[in-house]
Amino acid sequence: MEFATFADRVAAIDAESADLEIVAHVRELLEDAGDDLEIVARFVQGRVFPAWQSRTLDIGPNTCYEAIARAAGTNVSADDVEERLAEVGEIGEVAAGYDFGGQQGLGAFTAGGASETLTVREGFETLSELAAAEGAGSHDTKVDLLFGLFNRCESVEARYLARLVLSEMRIGVGEGAVRDAISEAFDVPGERVERALQVSNDYGQVARVARDDGLEGLDAMDLEVGRPVQAMLAQAGTVTDALEEWDEAAVEWKYDGARVQLHHDPNGTDAAETRVFSRNMEDVTDALPEVVEFAEETLAEPAILDGEVVAVDDDGAPLPFQEVLKRFRRKHDVAKAREDVEVRPVFFDCLHAGGDDLLAESLTTRHERLEALLADDPNQEPAAVDGLSLCWHTDDPETIELIDNDALEAGHEGIMLKDPDSTYSPGRRGKHWRKRKPDVETLDCIVTGAEWGEGRRATFLGTFELAVRAGDELETVGKVATGITDETLEELTDLLEPHITAENGQEVDVAPETVFEVGYEEIQTSPTYSSGYALRFPRFQGVRHDKDPSDADSLERLERLRA
Repeated sequence: MEFATFADRVAAIDAESADLEIVAHVRELLEDAGDDLEIVARFVQGRVFPAWQSRTLDIGPNTCYEAIARAAGTNVSADDVEERLAEVGEIGEVAAGYDFGGQQGLGAFTAGGASETLTVREGFETLSELAAAEGAGSHDTKVDLLFGLFNRCESVEARYLARLVLSEMRIGVGEGAVRDAISEAFDVPGERVERALQVSNDYGQVARVARDDGLEGLDAMDLEVGRPVQAMLAQAGTVTDALEEWDEAAVEWKYDGARVQLHHDPNGTDAAETRVFSRNMEDVTDALPEVVEFAEETLAEPAILDGEVVAVDDDGAPLPFQEVLKRFRRKHDVAKAREDVEVRPVFFDCLHAGGDDLLAESLTTRHERLEALLADDPNQEPAAVDGLSLCWHTDDPETIELIDNDALEAGHEGIMLKDPDSTYSPGRRGKHWRKRKPDVETLDCIVTGAEWGEGRRATFLGTFELAVRAGDELETVGKVATGITDETLEELTDLLEPHITAENGQEVDVAPETVFEVGYEEIQTSPTYSSGYALRFPRFQGVRHDKDPSDADSLERLERLRA
């Protein structure tokens, strides 16, 4: 498929707002993709590589700006590109506004001197080459390769190439749309497509199998040791809610650690027989040799385990979450980091064991397989099994309270409540797993800005910018405007107005002297705020008059709460 054809199809999707019409466009795109189906199924989501791969383009905005400027001509600089971006607000629009195709350089022309039409496959192969560039000179290599692509683009092609490169496709095509499009395009049930996606984590592969092998091929797809899947997630909930919905609850300690997925195959023929992945499916094997050693010493058959790594002191007591982060971020001198911070794995779920996929089995069955995998002998007491997260089954709230107290006294975060009959649903956050937390999770955030309201609230500050501490700096995490009555708005305006340091239209800067307690539903990654995170559905709870800004929550705690 020519990249221009792909770009035209994507432009039609971009202009559509109705969900059903978007799915129809994606279906037609997949039907016409031919040999490029796998690539197209990923590109339309703004993804170059399968979700399970750790491989990334590793391209910063400035690298993209340099390539665009070079393709645009000698009178255009990267600063010019950035200035235009500030004006129009979207990199695709910027790239589409330049006249590419006339610049000499790497990738500009074929050997015969004639301009060559860019294809989807060539785009993918060039981006793959770009992703592999590393070390000295890699920046220049990446600029050269990107320049070669942009130099072969017309306006519409450039628009979506720029978005693809910077992971900013934003055409309204989510995972559900591609799933439904695969189902419709190749006449296979959506639930079977969903299952294949769960075990493979690869929309391109699933699209190809659905087309070439149909339902039989999809049903034959299984988990693969070494290929991570998305983690099942929990939502906040109470003991009362859990016991009302389930006959009994499976209760586990909630560790103050970082989520990991362990893949081990003792029959592997190379160093890749044991891999460790983070919650976001990043390969962190090299940073966590203790987990690799645990697998090699403990597991006698292929397995995929879900758990956490916890930092511990010399006595084995848990250390704060930020100590775990020091290990996850370590790429060099791991041996020294290991001396400074020891980590231990604790596993609470088993997705695959001895050739059997267990996603469709109950939590109870999966935990029994996990215990059998980790135990030295069948008669070993669970409490004595190294690396095993204990699991109690009970319908008694008082027993659950005692387990919670024990977890807190041991230095952990509390407890998890799980439905014993629930299956494992990769990537899903549902009611079958619940973090026992207060009714409203809150953060203490520093107010750094605000906006004047409108209409009857025009004389009040009505939207408040929030930040957390990051060393000596403050990093923004969102804005709050809900949960505030008119009476409270008047009080907050009186409180903050003396601390306004600058005004620009409705927006004002506020000296960082006031702390708000803010409730939220979830912490999400976000490029909008300087912390890299955003509070989902933030709600004002009150002013912390008892706290100074130095006592407000930190970015480290924000990261720990999100893990």
